[in-house]
Amino acid sequence: MALLLLGIYYFRMPQSYDTTEAPLSEFSTSRALQIVKAMTAKPHFVGSENHEVVANFLVKELQNLGLETSLQEGFTMTEKGTLVKAKNIIATIKGSGSNKALLLLSHYDSAPHSYSKGASDDASGVATIIESVRAFLFSKSKHKNDIIILFTDAEELGLNGAALFVTEHQLSKKVGLVLNFEARGSSGPSYMLMETNDGNSNMIDAFSEGNTKYPVSNSLMYSIYKMLPNDTDLTVFREKGKIQGFNFAFIDNHFNYHTQQDTYQHLDPNTLAHQGTYLFPLLHYFSNADLNQLNSTKDKVYFSVPFFLIRYPFYCIIPMVLLGLGLFSLFVFLGLGKRMFLIQDIIKGFIPFFGSLFSAGLVTFIGWKILLWCYPQYQDILQGFTYNGHYYIYGFISLSIAICFWFYKNEAKRNSEMVLLIPALFVWLILNIIIALLLKGAAFFIIPVLASLLILGYFVITQKINIYLNLLLVIPTLVIIVPFITMFPIGLGLKILVGSSILTVLTFSLLLPIFGAFPRKEIWAGFFVLLTCGFFIKAHQSSGYSKGNAKPNSLVYILNSDTNKANWATYDINLDEWTKEYLGKNSKNAAALNTNKLYSKYGSEYTYMASAPTKNIAKPKVEFLKDSLKGRKHYYKIKITPNRKVNRYDIFANDKLIINDFVANDVKALEIKSNIIYKKSNKLLSYYLVDNIPLTLEFSIPKNQKLDLNFIESSFDLMTNSQFKMTQRKNWMISKPFVLTDAIIIQQKIIAPSK
Repeated sequence: MALLLLGIYYFRMPQSYDTTEAPLSEFSTSRALQIVKAMTAKPHFVGSENHEVVANFLVKELQNLGLETSLQEGFTMTEKGTLVKAKNIIATIKGSGSNKALLLLSHYDSAPHSYSKGASDDASGVATIIESVRAFLFSKSKHKNDIIILFTDAEELGLNGAALFVTEHQLSKKVGLVLNFEARGSSGPSYMLMETNDGNSNMIDAFSEGNTKYPVSNSLMYSIYKMLPNDTDLTVFREKGKIQGFNFAFIDNHFNYHTQQDTYQHLDPNTLAHQGTYLFPLLHYFSNADLNQLNSTKDKVYFSVPFFLIRYPFYCIIPMVLLGLGLFSLFVFLGLGKRMFLIQDIIKGFIPFFGSLFSAGLVTFIGWKILLWCYPQYQDILQGFTYNGHYYIYGFISLSIAICFWFYKNEAKRNSEMVLLIPALFVWLILNIIIALLLKGAAFFIIPVLASLLILGYFVITQKINIYLNLLLVIPTLVIIVPFITMFPIGLGLKILVGSSILTVLTFSLLLPIFGAFPRKEIWAGFFVLLTCGFFIKAHQSSGYSKGNAKPNSLVYILNSDTNKANWATYDINLDEWTKEYLGKNSKNAAALNTNKLYSKYGSEYTYMASAPTKNIAKPKVEFLKDSLKGRKHYYKIKITPNRKVNRYDIFANDKLIINDFVANDVKALEIKSNIIYKKSNKLLSYYLVDNIPLTLEFSIPKNQKLDLNFIESSFDLMTNSQFKMTQRKNWMISKPFVLTDAIIIQQKIIAPSK
């Protein structure tokens, strides 16, 4: 069983990659890595100097492949108020003839604010596409479908580049399918996540026919993905363009996501190789497939095992559950009739089952709370996954197994494991009934239950236990359920460790035909307790910060130009020696600065503030180009021009102000139905500047209301601005991701001039 478990994890993805030149007709991870390295010499967020350098590099790379390349530039504004001038890079490979095209998609901008070099997110995706296309062109493969290569801009800001392409580019009308390559970490297997408009049946069949070598996916993943505050460019294609597709993304080592540590050195080459094992065969397949036949009204359940993707229609779900209920009733009835089981023993079997279930869940819940109290620095990592997080996952899994062995230690009667299996199967069947009604994507969980029912049936019919048959029939439990135990906290954060512990107990219960036969279970319980201690000791030894596993911290300088007062402020809960240098002993609660709250993925707010010296920072020029009354409306046109190099404008409106007909830089808001849920706020606009292009606002308000706007201008140059002599961070510190940090901020009100 241990070897099987190792194999399940080992064969999910490539464990090596070409370190020498691979044949030119094949995807080469080494060649793709060189593209990643070239793209990530410096951060290249929208508006930065290196953003243009990376764009020019990609244009040249595509041209070197013999492709005619074009640029698409323009302003877009999302329904969440994110405005930016994006620059998309586009190339097309003409097919022999079809009316639909295959789109290869990735974004080339890196995350702003945190000096991210974007190696994983998303130079890895760009490199995967370029290297796959190079090998495809070299092999002179015949294809009937046009192939469009699209490297979008401003994905990190609000999917603006994708919105620009879908709504304004003629080629978007030809797209029949999108293959999008993304990242939310820097290692681990790449998961396939579909985005479909209706049913998934034809899509999953087509993916399977593409013969990828290491498919990792299941029909529950997209449901989980939709729960996360994450989006990709593919969301825009599905929602706005009604174009479906496949996402391919890796999520492990999430602590590097959007940070200064998203570098070439931290990207796992085997993970990049896994991305290549998806795209290269799918490029060959979908470039010749009928892309008009991918829509469907039907759905399928699907899940992956090493090297294979298993799928079956939704209409099989209820029959499979009914089969399970029927087999359960039959085998229990026969067992009672043969007096192999006693009702009182079956009822007693619920005691160790629920005892271990509740104990493991409670111990993990309280244990993680205690760990957060003992190690307050864990709250510094907004991603919710600490650098030593894998040790905690393994530790709490081991502890849950120890609890299971302890609760089942007194069940030493001959063949008692079969009696104890009955309560577990009963609970699993109840869970599968709920799944069949509410969460059909997880319906594959019935398969391990059916396998365990066969173990019970063989025992009832033959009155014997066949250990080899049992080992064979527990394989579905190991292959299907066990990977979720680690995937949940890796994907959703360590706060979900309770779920992993509960799932460990549920898995153990299906493995009772094996584990239940172990003698001296208390010794096994002790072994797993010792193993837990070992994992927790390893976690403790790596609980601090170091270079490469750095502490995120934040600092901004805020100047209120109306009062001419300045403050230092931070988002940090735990101040360190660097932030204390500015906030010192006189820091106070920063709640007063959170009135006009800037968006943060994790809802971060300013925590501490302290007085700062007032600097002579050039304020923006605010001009009222229109200020007129017409009927019951007051019309305004306001132009805001920066007088220094700035990166971002944020506009907030008074809560009671009713704003109509809002236009910014001549564009209206697009509704792209983002997955990210924004809490209701008074924010009107976030504008990311390119080349210091001024912001022009046009709107109307009711005649009886007074214009009352708050304006925030930010530049990301606190650490390099000559007016500030900033101490550089230690090498074990990085700027905090997902928040506006290392910025010089000017706040002021925008009030209409009196007439």
